[in-house]
Amino acid sequence: MPIKTERRRDSQQWLLDHMVKTTGRVINFAYDQRIVPAEVKSYAMIPRVVEKHARHIEQIARAAEAAGHHVTAAELYWLAGEQYREAQHAIFEDDNPEKIYLHGKLLDCFEKVMEYAPHPIERVEIPFGDVFIQGVLHMLPGRPKAPTVLFIPGMDMTKEATIDAIHHPFVARGLNCLHIDGPGQGTSNLRKIRVTAENYRRAGQAAIDWLVTRPEVDATRIAVSGFSFGSYWGMEIAAIDRRVQAVATAAACYGPKRAIFEQASPRFKQVFMYMAGIHDEAEFDAMAEDMTLDALAPQIACPCLQVVGEYDPLAPLDEVLAVYRLVPPPRELWVVENDFHVPRGVENFGGTAFYGCLADWINDAFAGGKPASLDLMRLVRQKDGPGPYSAPIEGLKLPQRIGQRGGLSAAQRGPSGR
Repeated sequence: MPIKTERRRDSQQWLLDHMVKTTGRVINFAYDQRIVPAEVKSYAMIPRVVEKHARHIEQIARAAEAAGHHVTAAELYWLAGEQYREAQHAIFEDDNPEKIYLHGKLLDCFEKVMEYAPHPIERVEIPFGDVFIQGVLHMLPGRPKAPTVLFIPGMDMTKEATIDAIHHPFVARGLNCLHIDGPGQGTSNLRKIRVTAENYRRAGQAAIDWLVTRPEVDATRIAVSGFSFGSYWGMEIAAIDRRVQAVATAAACYGPKRAIFEQASPRFKQVFMYMAGIHDEAEFDAMAEDMTLDALAPQIACPCLQVVGEYDPLAPLDEVLAVYRLVPPPRELWVVENDFHVPRGVENFGGTAFYGCLADWINDAFAGGKPASLDLMRLVRQKDGPGPYSAPIEGLKLPQRIGQRGGLSAAQRGPSGR
């Protein structure tokens, strides 16, 4: 790790260390589940401790493979890769040998996942100017021509990560899915392909250029999905590329970036400055100011779904609503009641991994199920109701929820009547 501090909030490292020790998390502290093992007592311990856990899972995977238990091996290699991903992401320094090793182990494990997965998966290289963006293309068994989704990971994700590659929810619903390491992410990060305020959207266009050349891809039915910071990038891509026929994104980062970079865990800004190759905080802040959808959201010309946690600390609800209102119909907003940034595994969606709901929505859009006049919000309740199938609501504030209207009562106004 660099010794010299680069950001104002680097002085809060002691607090981040405390949160890692007590919560087992480096971000999204509102959730209870630990991400790193209990023996991690400080941020600096993450790569080596998590690597030990990843290595153990990989050892079991290799034993299962040797025994001919390939389905079990694939599942274990997937889990080991997720641990290697978490271990490498804690390091934000160019040419760091531990990061290079850990990321290489992620790729090695995913090679085995591709070998034994029940559907075809291919690692691909996508031309992007004078460099290449790496992706993984998940295809339907038998490789028929099919509608295809471009999936945009978040800043803490990679193309291999998070969406279960063995039981892929998009593939299970008849959709090919291309995941990319866009500028600043994963393999692009190691190749020093930096993210800027506007180049991710161009990388997305390049990915679509590549997709339409593939015989497995129905070029008339291409959608974009994205998660966390990928929700922002996904909306950008949909705005500038008319080949996109639907966009469904979640874990909102749609609005201004003040909350994520100045109020949430310092880890977000530390990592994103590394992804951008910027070492001057004022320069980075100026770039972040330009990362809004104000001009692009009105240009989206396809059905659009946005999903936000009611209390997402990275994307305040009022700011998300402002972006939603800029998007022309057909548009839909799901507000996940009492949730924060990550709707995976929450009660609101019945404890599912949630991505299948995005895939269902995209399939409905391809089938013409999102009319041009569509403009609705749903409150996806935590404890009751039919989840994302809830009836639309008129508003999201308490009076609308409980069915009451009106201004101040006489007792509230007082004797003056004001």
